Amino acid sequence: RGAPSRADATRRAGAVGRSDAPGMTFDLFDTADAQARQWQEPLAPGALVLRGFVADAVPILAAVHTVIAQAPLRHMVTPGGHRMSVTTTSCGALGWVSDDTGYRYDAIDPATGRAWPVMPGALVALAVFLGHLYPVFFRFIGGKGVATAAGVLFALNPWLGLGLLVIWLVLAVGLKLSSLAALAATAVALPLAWWLAMPGAYLATIGAIGVLLVWRHRSNIRKLLSGTESGFGGKAGKEDPTAQP
Repeated sequence: RGAPSRADATRRAGAVGRSDAPGMTFDLFDTADAQARQWQEPLAPGALVLRGFVADAVPILAAVHTVIAQAPLRHMVTPGGHRMSVTTTSCGALGWVSDDTGYRYDAIDPATGRAWPVMPGALVALAVFLGHLYPVFFRFIGGKGVATAAGVLFALNPWLGLGLLVIWLVLAVGLKLSSLAALAATAVALPLAWWLAMPGAYLATIGAIGVLLVWRHRSNIRKLLSGTESGFGGKAGKEDPTAQP
């Protein structure tokens, strides 16, 4: 069916916070009839809520559910005694906590009295890669992610990392184009991971990394198509007539 109108979006956005309304997070993760309900809700110029889109990442959601099973979602309380409207949980070495003593990171989940659950490998891999692409401490301006992706894939499966490294080396040395070699290795990564029978959550993470790598290389792709991409040593396929001296 078609995307809801702006009036529908406004009405649904206004419903957030009522007990009978699904709210933003519910629509992002609900899996019931997700394909029919995927749509983009504009919030401001350049800002969207992608309703229902996360529901396709079933393996990633399964990893999230393993965390929730050990550290259930809960409403935190602010230092002023107000109950937060959102539910939250944490995983990894430290979890974010809010109560009448203040905001903090703590190694112990106050709801269970135990350490927070270990962060699933697929989420660690995705967090490492996104942290490189959009680093908080550098105003979200990071690199293109090739070397970081290689390290992540080696950690997930050494055979996968080794196979992709061989592909990159052969193409990079043979064609003198590092970007083309990286894009070719990216295209092979998911089929090779599937052939290696890696878990579904890892496949979803590798697919997400691949999409982001291609997106970060969009300027290189344009140059490759026009024949102006620089190779090793600054040699290009042909001179770019728009280039400044």
